[in-house]
Formats: sequence, C-alpha cells, structure tokens
Amino acid sequence: MKIIAGPCQHEDLNHSLRIAEECMQVCKKHSIDYFFKASYDKANRTHDEAVRGHGLIVTMHDFRQMKYNYPSLQILTDVHSIEEIDLIENRFCDCIDVIQIPAFLSRQTDLIKRACETDKIVNIKKGQFLAPWDVKGILSKTKDAKEVWITERGTSFGYNTLVVDFTGLNYMLDNYKCSIFFDATHSVQQPGGNGNSSGGNRKYVPGLTRAASALGIKNFFMEVHTDPDNAPSDGPNMINIIEFDKIVSNIVKYSFTL
Repeated sequence: MKIIAGPCQHEDLNHSLRIAEECMQVCKKHSIDYFFKASYDKANRTHDEAVRGHGLIVTMHDFRQMKYNYPSLQILTDVHSIEEIDLIENRFCDCIDVIQIPAFLSRQTDLIKRACETDKIVNIKKGQFLAPWDVKGILSKTKDAKEVWITERGTSFGYNTLVVDFTGLNYMLDNYKCSIFFDATHSVQQPGGNGNSSGGNRKYVPGLTRAASALGIKNFFMEVHTDPDNAPSDGPNMINIIEFDKIVSNIVKYSFTL
C-alpha cells in the first residue's frame, strides 16, 4: 500500500517539513509506503491573480533540505514542460523520486515520453475528460518508464462538478498492471465553481476513501494541510492534517483482501 500526501503547493520549508513528519509517522504506524507531495508552481489556475507557488528553483532547494533531514523521505512533484523535466534531471535529480503529469496534461505525448526517459517513477493523473479505457492510450507512451502509476481524480460531470466512477476504478484495477491510485481530495473539488477559483467539500473524503479501499484500491493520493481554510490553493477540498490518521486507519480497516 502506498499513500501520496502533502499540501497543494509548497509554502515554506517548515510547513512542508511539519506535514511530511506527521504523514511519515502515521504511514509508518500502518506499514504504508509514504510519498510527500507538493507543487512548486500551480500552473493550472482559474484566475490570473491566484497564488501559484515559489517556483522550481526555490522549492527544489527546500526539497533537498527535507531529504537531508529525512534521508528516506520520498518526494513527488508535478511538471508542466519538457524544460522543467530537463532542469530537474540535470540539477535536482536528488530531490525528486516521482514525477507527476497533471490531469490536464495527461494526453501530452512528448511530455509523458520525456518524463519516462528519466530514472524516476512517473505518476500520471487521469484527465477528468478521459474514460477508464482511454488509459490504454496513455500507457502506450510509457514503454521507457522505470515504473508508471495512474491516478484517478474524478470525472467531469457537467459544469463545476466531478463525480467518482467506482465502476471505472474497478475497470482499471482489472485491466491495467500498473499501480492505480485514488485521489480522494481532488475528486471532491468543484473546479472554477465561483467563476474565479475552485471550491470543494472535504467532508466527503473519508467516505470515498473507505469505499475505494473496500473496492480493492491499495494506493491513495490526498492533499493535507495544517489550516486548509486559509491555504493558498485547493483549501476547500484539502483535509486537515489532524484528520489524516483517522482517514488512513479507516483505509486500512476497510481494505479489501481476497
């Protein structure tokens, strides 16, 4: 079992360290492989005035310090261009363990292929606009990858709404050999819901994770924060770090085993 968890964007070193320390402790207690997640640039924002992050250079230096503090810490971050992958590979290879392809870029062939040329695990967020069987096309571009994960993050359902298709998750479990992750927090997002930012409802996250675990999902993605109501991005759908242990405990409790 694997869990990817962290804030939507890297805010500062101390904040990310605090979240990583708490998540590491919880995952260790439950014998779960933990990956810290944070973005250096929220390039996909509804409004131009939205907070985007500190950028790649500053964030990578902080990630390097986090790994110095915790040598076993595994870190995931998302990329948006081939140039960013080149920079990570050439200057910050020691800072990142997993390169993530954002959902809206999940059909970008050259970006996916370049990520797969690195020695990193590649996590591809399945686009909200894609059917479960469309993942076969994504995977056809990943032949050179060290390892590939696919993350389900909800499916577009009309305007400003996402739904979780559990039959689709079941299909992916049955048809793809790669690790399938369920992104519980982005799945409750309401993209662009008020015209200039995203809303969401984090109260649905615990139930969705229990259902996914009972279905047979072993790997989870969730964004956590010390004060989600005042986070610079994705606050409404992020869970408070104090709820993380309870949610993970229930994932383990409801885990489906043959």
